[in-house]
Amino acid sequence: MKTAFIFPGQGAQYVGMAQDYIAAKPEFAKVLKGFDAAHGTQLEIIMREGPEDRLKETSMTQPAILFHSICALKCFNEVCKLKPDFVAGHSLGEFSALVANGSLEWKDALHLVHKRGEFMIKANQGKPFAMAAVIGLNYKSVIEVCHEAEGAGLVRAVNFNTPIQTVISGSAQGVETASALAKEHGAKRVIPLVVGGPFHTPMIDLASVWLREEMEKVSFKDGQVPLVSNFDSRPATSGEESRAKLVRQVVSPVLWVQSVQYMIEQGVRRFIEFGPQKVLSGMIKNIDKDAVILNLDKLEELGALSGLLD
Repeated sequence: MKTAFIFPGQGAQYVGMAQDYIAAKPEFAKVLKGFDAAHGTQLEIIMREGPEDRLKETSMTQPAILFHSICALKCFNEVCKLKPDFVAGHSLGEFSALVANGSLEWKDALHLVHKRGEFMIKANQGKPFAMAAVIGLNYKSVIEVCHEAEGAGLVRAVNFNTPIQTVISGSAQGVETASALAKEHGAKRVIPLVVGGPFHTPMIDLASVWLREEMEKVSFKDGQVPLVSNFDSRPATSGEESRAKLVRQVVSPVLWVQSVQYMIEQGVRRFIEFGPQKVLSGMIKNIDKDAVILNLDKLEELGALSGLLD
C-alpha cells in the first residue's frame, strides 16, 4: 500500500498544542527556546498558555503548527520504520513536508514560516480584505462566481480544499460580492474567515518577493521523497524546484484537491496526517471515501497508530 505523509496548514492550532511532546523530549523544548531566542518571540509560552488571539497571529500560528507537526513526525519515526512514497502539506504545511523529506532543516523551516507569516500580513499594506469558505458549490462554479464578481474588486478562488469546499480571498468588496453570488448559485453556506490578510492572491505580491530573498539565505537540499506541490499538484524532489514553487505558492491557489487526486492516481491509498487536529483528514474523506486515513496529533496516540501499521 503506497503511503503519503501529510501536514496541516493554518487553522489547526490550539492552545496547549505540542506540550506532551515537549514534556517527553527535552530536545524539542530546546528547539523552541532557540527559535524564541533567535526571533525575540514568546512562542513557547503562547503555545502553552495562549491567549488564543496571540496564537492565531499568522507569524505565530505558522511556526507553532510546523513545530507540532515535526514533533509528531520525529516521534513516529522513532517507533515506525514506514517510509512514505510522497509527502504533501496544505499551504504552510508544505514547509513541514520539506522537513519530512529532508529538503529543509527543522530550524530553517521554523524561521522561514515565521518570516512568511510576517510578510503575508505586511504585504497587504492595510488595504481592506476578506476571505470566506464557500460550502456546497463545486469549485468550477466558485471560479466562475469570482470572475463574475471581479467588477466589484479583486477576488480569487484560493484554497481548493474538497470538491465542494473552496476558500475565496481578495478585496473586502470583491469577497462580499462573490459571497452573495455564490449563495445565488446554490452554495449551502458561505463562512467568513478570521485571517490576517488576503492570502494566496496578487494583493500580497510583495510577500513572495520578500520570501524569495529570505529563502536564498537557506539551504534547500534535494528531497529523499517526492513532494507534491500546492502550486501545480505535481511532484518535485529538486530542492531548487521546491524553493521556487514555495515562492509562487504564496500568491497562487492551494491545489489541495488536485494534489490528493494526483497521489491517489499514483497508487496512494493511505494518508497519515502529522500535526494538530485532523483538518486534512476530514478533507481527504470528502475527496476519496475509500482512502485509509490515519492521524498523529497527541503523543498518547502513537502506540495505537504504530499498532495499525504493524
